[in-house]
Amino acid sequence: MANCSITPTSLAIAAMGVDAQEPTSKPTAPPSLIAVAQQLALELAGLSPGLIDGKIGPKTRVATREFQIARKLGPSGELDPATLIALGASSIEPTRNYAITPDDAKDVGGPLPTDWNEKARLDRLRYESFAQLVAERGMTSIATVEWLNPGVKLDKLKAGDVVKIPNSSAVEAVRLETLASLEIDLTNKLVRGRNAAGVTVALFPCSVAKDKSNLPKGDARTYQPILDPTYSFKPASWPEVHNVTRELLINPGPRNPVGLCWIGLSLPGYGIHGTPVPEMIGKTGSHGCIRLTNWHAVRLGKSVVAETPVKFIR
Repeated sequence: MANCSITPTSLAIAAMGVDAQEPTSKPTAPPSLIAVAQQLALELAGLSPGLIDGKIGPKTRVATREFQIARKLGPSGELDPATLIALGASSIEPTRNYAITPDDAKDVGGPLPTDWNEKARLDRLRYESFAQLVAERGMTSIATVEWLNPGVKLDKLKAGDVVKIPNSSAVEAVRLETLASLEIDLTNKLVRGRNAAGVTVALFPCSVAKDKSNLPKGDARTYQPILDPTYSFKPASWPEVHNVTRELLINPGPRNPVGLCWIGLSLPGYGIHGTPVPEMIGKTGSHGCIRLTNWHAVRLGKSVVAETPVKFIR
């Protein structure tokens, strides 16, 4: 059983990650703004290429192939001219200027304590830096923000500063249709959302349990998604932690262990949720739950309702 123990009445229980390597693949080309626009076009279509980083790698090819299948194009996984026209990639502005607001500053709190007792004393688990905040605003990594802002000292950012990030506002403006079903591919670490006609209209890379004995078994249904969930730390689920003797309630926030959205599943102990470390999606394994980036967890949470069927495949 996973350590993400959850019941319909509790807010959120989940687990942080343990190491698990992503499969090796052919080298990825250096980042480019053209690739940023192409990735944003896929994300706009509901089929995520992972982080918007301007690199056409394995996740982008998987999303491209899913788009080609849905549009009845040749499923090569390559962004060929016909696919780019269907995506409308040439009409997408790859970047935007993001001005850090005073409200943003309220959600940046510096380094988080590693001790769970100290985490439980925090009123909110905020971003550790402005760099983390703007990276999530752009659906990307801090490394990509550095690439887009040469010469800018990201560790010196403050309210009022303006940085260039991927133009995620186009994606945020489009809500996915309500999904009729979810399919979680445990082998390829993908969450697929399908409409009533059975067409894949949502695709998100995910992390799953490294230990195969902790992988979910059987089908499930979703509970009502919860935005900005709290997290219940149960010491019995964490034998490696020796200084916690009682259950701790960890307050919400983007660096909460279950991120900004929790979608409970009818299988006891399992759920789909966000993560405080978006760069590690697909690169580390969870204790059992299905982890997405915060922005994908929120987007998925707004597209499913209670009792959405979930099928696990291996």
